[in-house]
Amino acid sequence: MELADMIKKIKSRPDFHKVGMILCHNGVVRGTTRDGKPISELTVKVDRLRLETIVAEAKRRPGILDVLVEIREGLLHVGDDIMLIVVAGDIRENVSATLLDTLNRIKAEVTKKDERLL
Repeated sequence: MELADMIKKIKSRPDFHKVGMILCHNGVVRGTTRDGKPISELTVKVDRLRLETIVAEAKRRPGILDVLVEIREGLLHVGDDIMLIVVAGDIRENVSATLLDTLNRIKAEVTKKDERLL
């Protein structure tokens, strides 16, 4: 799971000349819950079929050349990378909206997290 490798993959496409922007998201395990309680670790489960559907839909949006997503599943610790998303497309409005929508859908429909409190 390497962000640089994902960007390199997009840049190696023969149609990369159409890209005007690449946006990335790197989600990490935070040391607290949303309400501030400290955690020691996190277990992540991923619905891979749902993820495939969401990525395919994101790739069909206007101006989008590619969308790559990697999610770690299983037991993770504070500071570990959980999810990487890379969106490449023509203009800022198309790319930023696609990244945000894709991230929000993945969080709502794909991943399940179980936080272990300290």
